[in-house]
Amino acid sequence: MDTHATDEQELERFGYRQELKRSLGLFSSFAVAFSYISPSTGIFALFGLGLSTIGGIFFWSWPIVAAGQFIIALSFAEVASHIPIAGSVYQWSKYLAGKTHAWFTGWVYLFAGILTITAVAVTLPIALIPALNGMGWNMANSLHNQRLMALVFMVIVTVLNIYGVRVVALINNVGVLFEILGMVVFAFILALFHNHQGGGVIFHSGTTNVTMSTFLLAMFMSLFVIYGFDTAATLAEETKNPRKEAPKAILYSIVGAFIIGGIFIWAILMAVPNLNDGIKGAISPAAVIDANFSNAFATTYLVVVSIAIFICLMAIQANVMRLCFGMARDEQLPASNQLRTVSTTLHTPWVACLVVTLLAAVPLLQYAGAGILAIAATALIYLSYALGGLAILRARLNGWPHREAPFKLGKWGMPASIVGLAWGGGMLVNFAWPRAASNPTPFQTGNALNFHWNWLNHRPVLWTVFVVIAGVGTAYYALVQRHKASHVEAPEGELVSAPAQ
Repeated sequence: MDTHATDEQELERFGYRQELKRSLGLFSSFAVAFSYISPSTGIFALFGLGLSTIGGIFFWSWPIVAAGQFIIALSFAEVASHIPIAGSVYQWSKYLAGKTHAWFTGWVYLFAGILTITAVAVTLPIALIPALNGMGWNMANSLHNQRLMALVFMVIVTVLNIYGVRVVALINNVGVLFEILGMVVFAFILALFHNHQGGGVIFHSGTTNVTMSTFLLAMFMSLFVIYGFDTAATLAEETKNPRKEAPKAILYSIVGAFIIGGIFIWAILMAVPNLNDGIKGAISPAAVIDANFSNAFATTYLVVVSIAIFICLMAIQANVMRLCFGMARDEQLPASNQLRTVSTTLHTPWVACLVVTLLAAVPLLQYAGAGILAIAATALIYLSYALGGLAILRARLNGWPHREAPFKLGKWGMPASIVGLAWGGGMLVNFAWPRAASNPTPFQTGNALNFHWNWLNHRPVLWTVFVVIAGVGTAYYALVQRHKASHVEAPEGELVSAPAQ
């Protein structure tokens, strides 16, 4: 039987008709998830925070975070094999835990994705502005210039994502190959010819004091990098044979990012000219590159990194617009009739794409640097993953899964869910902990961030973000969504473990 026809029939059994164009294979699905993770993006955004906190020892946060996220991804891969529908944790929660749980999971994940778009958009100028200056420009790497450049690139990726998934996939596939080759080749050049600290730098703390508290703070770079692997599941309705390919892509993207990113971080640490000075100045990867190479070589590499971050931005928007589309298709968002509109010629949810971009531009009105946005976005992602993980655990306790699927954990499913929730819950506490370096009050940012209310300016930023998103969501759900029916259909034999609430 034709694979496309089978996939479309499978989607119909969930109560949806095929509107998006099903054209992605395994590599494209992996590439989009890898691009969302994008080691280049997170490393360029928060490398200085990790180094300045505990020196080279912050490297060890990388394998710890990768292991924790891989455990979460195992459960996600199994559910993706059972429920291959656009929307990932929102859809999974809907079928496994019910209406209310699913709605709040989707609501949090939607705004986490929107904030992530903003965070990555403002990370791009951190690499691109030095590259342009290396070509003879004279542009200050100021918050103002970062904000303007972020807006320009948000518009560009919006146009590309509206134009169609095949174009995005083609650009993405080429970009991922360049990122992987660029990071690995460049890492070996650094390690072989610009090794100032030696391979043992990952055991050196320099002038810092390594404690459990400082290590938890230094983890934020790794935490910001390794998420978004569920993007492969969000694009399930545009993937061929998604029950088999989406789980592979989810897991391969974490393994690939872990290997590539680990090599690159180690090499950058070895290439820091003076470890104590680098710690004191929270040296950035761009500064390390500039200190070790000629202007032409450094500029070329910064351009490669900028391309990788741009592709990351494009992949994240592709994920978020499809989540928005998936929720709107179920009548779960304001203006759902408009948000679920799919172009008949381009086969993309173009209205959802435009709205996501407009919402992602809002935080730039109070832009205080990439770091705060990155940490806020990551914290919300971890919260949505925890909500999705609770839905999966609830289903397992009710005996799920009862139907065979291409990817299965078997007896390891329950331990994976429990350990994954424990890991995610611990990191949520880490995110929410009030610290000037990771969860400052607006007052502690030197008025770079100002909510124009003295009491609120003395509350940690993440607390405010969480309360506002949860408060608005609760009010909207109570007034509107609580009275609407939930769309829950499943193929025969596919258990819906909990009734819609």
